Amino acid sequence: MFAGIGIVVLLVMVFGGFAITGGALGPVMHAIPHEMLIIGGAAIGATITGNSMHELKLIGGGFAKIFKGPQHTKQDHIDAIILVTRLMKLLRSEGPVALESHVTDPKSSALFAEFPRLLANHALVDLICDTLTLIVVSSGTLEVHAVEEVMDNAMKTHFHEMHEPQHALQTLADALPALGIVAAVLGVVKTMGSIDKPPAILGGMIGSALVGTFMGVLLAYGMVAPMAGRLKQVIDQDEQIFHAVKQVIIASLHGWPQPLVVESARSGLGHAFRPGLSELLDSLRGR
Repeated sequence: MFAGIGIVVLLVMVFGGFAITGGALGPVMHAIPHEMLIIGGAAIGATITGNSMHELKLIGGGFAKIFKGPQHTKQDHIDAIILVTRLMKLLRSEGPVALESHVTDPKSSALFAEFPRLLANHALVDLICDTLTLIVVSSGTLEVHAVEEVMDNAMKTHFHEMHEPQHALQTLADALPALGIVAAVLGVVKTMGSIDKPPAILGGMIGSALVGTFMGVLLAYGMVAPMAGRLKQVIDQDEQIFHAVKQVIIASLHGWPQPLVVESARSGLGHAFRPGLSELLDSLRGR
């Protein structure tokens, strides 16, 4: 929502300020469609050239994240900690055999069924189930640091893919000023081909060419770069739930008391999603 508000404020202040100071919006509005055809077309072509279909789909999803915000709510983080804490408690109290059915087929698990929003997050469920399956098949003999290294590697790979749309948007932002210059140069070339025209016409043509430079810079630093920055914020926030899950599993394998396990996961969450310790412990007792 705030991304949309920011874009509206940007456009109103830039064009409104130009008009208030005596600028004529007519020539600018007349030139924008032609300049955007060149700049936008070049930007789309460059993006397609530099990415596969998989990355292009991720970029589309990235725009949705910019306007929708983080995928996970505070309650999702509470639920993730509760779910993994209960799974680790089951492992500790009843052994790997009791845990096996839950992690090999989470869709049929009564435990996972209590958390439908988490179950819909396939990457998170895969991290939980793949890690616990390793523990199950090894009958709990794996060293804790080895489990942690495997989880870190899986998370690193997933996070790298999550950040690909942000990197693509930042690359586009870096390129847009140059693409604006391309449009401006073409406008100058067009003007030079009409050098025999009256000064008033030449002035309008030069002004239209300069609109290309203006639009390239405005799009780069006023829209696309801030969008890339916002997307990074959203992705970083969406990563926190994975770190919380990892912390519960690793702390539990170390044999820490349950309140300390919960606190180690809770304290790693950002303030926007961090529940109170008492709130989290009460939720655990309620389950």
